[in-house]
Amino acid sequence: MEENLSSYDYILPSHLIATKPLYPKHSAKLLVYNKSKDSIIHTTFKEFFNFIPKDCLIVLNDTKVLKARIYGAKESGAKIELLYHKALDNGFLVQIKGRVKIDDILIFPNDLKCKILSLLDNGLRIVEFYQFDKKINKIELFKILESIGHIPLPPYIKRSDNQNDVMDYQSVFALNLGSIAAPTASLHFSDDDMQKIKSLNHCFVTLHIGAGTFFGVESSNIKEHKMHKESFFISQDSKNKIDNANKILCIGTTATRCIEHYARSKTAYNSNKFQSQNGTLSGECDIFLNPFNKPIKTDYLLTNFHLPKSSLIMLVASFIGLNKTKEIYEIAKKLEYRFYSYGDGMLII
Repeated sequence: MEENLSSYDYILPSHLIATKPLYPKHSAKLLVYNKSKDSIIHTTFKEFFNFIPKDCLIVLNDTKVLKARIYGAKESGAKIELLYHKALDNGFLVQIKGRVKIDDILIFPNDLKCKILSLLDNGLRIVEFYQFDKKINKIELFKILESIGHIPLPPYIKRSDNQNDVMDYQSVFALNLGSIAAPTASLHFSDDDMQKIKSLNHCFVTLHIGAGTFFGVESSNIKEHKMHKESFFISQDSKNKIDNANKILCIGTTATRCIEHYARSKTAYNSNKFQSQNGTLSGECDIFLNPFNKPIKTDYLLTNFHLPKSSLIMLVASFIGLNKTKEIYEIAKKLEYRFYSYGDGMLII
């Protein structure tokens, strides 16, 4: 049963999909599930710090969301929409709304141009970017995107981004630019919360979230699912804390995936699978956590409520099993918890 994709499906009334966050942040609901007691407590994020297990390391993802969505036109004048995904050795990976062919030129504000190099089978495109007819690199592109781009709200938020999203769809500790989706569990924390976290044992990792986080699992047997790759970075200080931690609480699924990928790859690091710069480990994370591939380093998890048939709900099931996950989701629906990126949260302890 746990290997069947259909087992991870559920029906969610559309009014439970959160389209904007609650203010103040600590007013969001928090469902606390205690694994050892098999008990559920319903509270709010105002009480979050009262439930953190003692002597655990709190790990957070400090990635920063790019203004990755830009609007432009073909040379014919037809409108086009482009979503930046990531930098490649031979160009940039993007998603384009509108039909394009190889060698097409797309035109955007600030004299930014894009040339189509390749059309991939999965619908993504490999492109080059130019400004003032000069080929540009990732750092230069990021500066332009921050000037002309839009916050890439998830596809299930059926509205255009606005000025509030510039702050709301970004964690208060976001630092390293490169994601096209927010680590949503982190959105619940305010500046005051961060002062509390800084007084506790904590560290940061960076995992740049790609659009693959929203792609559904298509294999009818989830064991056959091929996970997308995302770039990660772990500083020497964070590595030491993670290595020496007895218990770990990850804030979000992306911090969890980063930790679990690293935990399985220590030996590979010694054989130079990872690149190391100034003591910082970096690599590509493609781990798929599910009931058949459970966490080996992460003990506790703070997360939001996720899409049906998604790799993220399977990650939750890797902690507490499929049946308990479905039971909790039905309870959350009945009590009208708000789902997805701007929604309420669940703490698994």
